[in-house]
Amino acid sequence: DETYLSCHPTTLSFAMTTLGSNMITNIFSFYYVKLFLNKYKISEGAFQQSQVVYMVWNAVNDPLFGYIQDSSRVPCCSQRRLSILYGAPFYSLAFLLAWFPWRSYSPDDWLCGLHLTVALCAFDGMLTFVLLAQCSLFAEISSHHDNRLRLIKYNQVASLIGSSSILFCGMVSKNMEDFTAFQTFAVLIAILSCSCMIYTGFHSESRFDNKLSENSGSGDQAAEQTGCSFSMLKTLMWQILINRDFRLFVLMNFFQVFMLAFFNNFTMIFTDHLIPPDVLPPLAKSVIYGAGFILPQLLVLSSQRLLHQIGYYKIILFTFFLEAGLAAVMLLLGPQHYYFLAFFLTIGMVIIQAAFSLFCLPLADIIDTDLQKYKRSSPISSMVFGTNALFTKPAQSLAPMIVLKILNQFGYEQLKESGQDSDPSLHSVMFYLVCLVPMCVAALQILAWRPFSIRNSHTVDIKYIDS
Repeated sequence: DETYLSCHPTTLSFAMTTLGSNMITNIFSFYYVKLFLNKYKISEGAFQQSQVVYMVWNAVNDPLFGYIQDSSRVPCCSQRRLSILYGAPFYSLAFLLAWFPWRSYSPDDWLCGLHLTVALCAFDGMLTFVLLAQCSLFAEISSHHDNRLRLIKYNQVASLIGSSSILFCGMVSKNMEDFTAFQTFAVLIAILSCSCMIYTGFHSESRFDNKLSENSGSGDQAAEQTGCSFSMLKTLMWQILINRDFRLFVLMNFFQVFMLAFFNNFTMIFTDHLIPPDVLPPLAKSVIYGAGFILPQLLVLSSQRLLHQIGYYKIILFTFFLEAGLAAVMLLLGPQHYYFLAFFLTIGMVIIQAAFSLFCLPLADIIDTDLQKYKRSSPISSMVFGTNALFTKPAQSLAPMIVLKILNQFGYEQLKESGQDSDPSLHSVMFYLVCLVPMCVAALQILAWRPFSIRNSHTVDIKYIDS
């Protein structure tokens, strides 16, 4: 087991997909809502329809791709590194779809709605295919807690570098005001991202690659064990769903994904409306947006000792209490405290993203438990990650749909069409959303996470022996 991690190419190559993916995923999630609402002038109806289609596709493709990757005997699907190698170019191309309009859009143009639907579904489909393979690698490279922490350490360094794309993109394009510069930057970052992920495709490996190649040559038995069938899919999913810890994790993770989408999609819009330009100039806003994506990685890197000492369970629980507490303080202070509001928005993004970066640890423990309980020859890692995504990914669409519906009730759609200053009532609604949503969601997460029972994996050196 140690050789997998002491060997630099394997550890480094695992993190290279994180580097490449973060470069493009953060830019996509941070800018696409503002682009389609404010620049392309998409109607609320078309936006909501696109999000519904995206929500369905987003939920279905994860268990589908997970089952294909775990059950297929085609190497580009069954071997994690080959899934990343062949998926990377399409993933980077899908990222570029959103930034180039299909024609000069008029307000409420039907083609703009189709553009958003295609861009969201293509990007998420390729993201799922590539990152499911990488998530599975995390569980399959090593079964030791210390080794997994080392992988997270490398991963966070890669995330830190990759997340800086938000900072540089904001500076180069003046937070997307210079759209040509934004498009040029997007093309360059897509090429760089693809190169990083292809490196993983050539150099990474799983402990189970040899077992897969042995199984593929063992005739009828392999067909019986790995053949794609609906009954097997149903059985595997049922075995995953009856795990109480998995259900608790999924419930908590659903709210975390909701909050990530909430902050990623609307921080820029909230900041523009709630904090006057003379208080925070554009450069300062670019730094804040960049910090919201860069600081989480620094926080996770600096908490390595804590992860060793007290484990991920208590750290994740503490972030929910901290999030609720800060939101309550912000609500009591009121909207006129601009600097604290800027601090709160930044810290909110940081805490939520940092906690989310640790979620691969409980999922990997759930995969280990499943492997032991059902005495599998190899783990169903992609199926576990995919089933988790089936229930949590819809939150990525629900967040912008719900928030936009509330904002438009108070004149946001008319405001962006007229270009006038916003109404005080709209300011109040935005402020209450910024405070009450994190506070209420964190309270629900505390209730969901407290009963989770796998709390001591950081104290167990070896959970099972690798054969």
